[in-house]
Amino acid sequence: MNIKTIATSLLTLSMVACSPSTEQDSSKTAAAPAKPAGRDHIKIVGSSTVYPFSTVVAENFGRTSNFKTPVVESTGSGGGLKLFCAGLGERHPDITNASRRIKPSEVENCAENGVAEIVEVKIGYDGIVLANSRKNPQLEISLHDLFLALAKNVPDGSQGLIANPYKTWADVNPDLPAFKIEVMGPPPTSGTRDAFVELAMEGGCKSIDWIKAMKKTDKPAYKALCHTIREDGAFVEAGENDNLIVQKLNANPDAFGIFGFSFLDQNLDTVQGSLIDGVAPDFDRIADGGYPVSRSLFFYVKKANIGQTPGIQEYVQEFISDKASGSDGYLTDRGLIPMQDAEHADWANKINRLETLKLD
Repeated sequence: MNIKTIATSLLTLSMVACSPSTEQDSSKTAAAPAKPAGRDHIKIVGSSTVYPFSTVVAENFGRTSNFKTPVVESTGSGGGLKLFCAGLGERHPDITNASRRIKPSEVENCAENGVAEIVEVKIGYDGIVLANSRKNPQLEISLHDLFLALAKNVPDGSQGLIANPYKTWADVNPDLPAFKIEVMGPPPTSGTRDAFVELAMEGGCKSIDWIKAMKKTDKPAYKALCHTIREDGAFVEAGENDNLIVQKLNANPDAFGIFGFSFLDQNLDTVQGSLIDGVAPDFDRIADGGYPVSRSLFFYVKKANIGQTPGIQEYVQEFISDKASGSDGYLTDRGLIPMQDAEHADWANKINRLETLKLD
């Protein structure tokens, strides 16, 4: 064997000795740890009404726990549920706030995108107010008159319909002020808008007997009539920022705004809520159901993300604790109308068991 052949053989042996075996590679790959979740904080979207409560809980949670402060974004209930139901993974939110209950169609959309298990959390109640500046007198209005002022189409006096002709509140009812109808309110993506048309608009609509009868004979037409707000400038969509509406009411005392009770409660020095069907929007009348435009507030959690995004279960526990959403909790100082103790305890038990949502 010549020197060249010996050198080649030694080089080959050296390369084999230095190369890991296929078996070793396989073993190392199998033992590699799973990649941790890419997001180290909770992501929350949804209702502008629930946003202030969620923000307070998030800040308190971040300050008193070992978890990062959740990031909360106000997108409206409908917009939040759309984002929430878009899929699983770190790009999508863990929780969405809602000022109305999730719809069956939204649950179906979630399931189609892999969001199969949802935990529903009820946090309390809220009233929807029609408010104006304290620079003008407090308005007293019926649901019937409110429907006539804001509906796209109204009765013509002979069981027919016409495009809404009313320009001033006095046109609707001579007992109301004689200034222009101008109401700032939420967009269609808002749970406040959904609840307002269902509770206030439909409440006034069905006070008219022949329209109420339509609900049995032609439900789609009934709903279209009762739930459609006029688009001629009398109603102005003001986005999801309820604080901005409050500011605009102070700049324009003749205008009215539609938003949740909590924003009224935090701005009582400058704005006032209208009496609706003789009832003022106050804490006790919303809690006992006496105020006609009141609703439940919720948030929804992706069960699959619990244990993946750090702190979800602990955040939920903070929110449903007595110290936060109980009858004497810190959220009542922000305008939340708490559930009665028995109902609060019942929801806390369901949530502690992480019961998944089942719509009736």
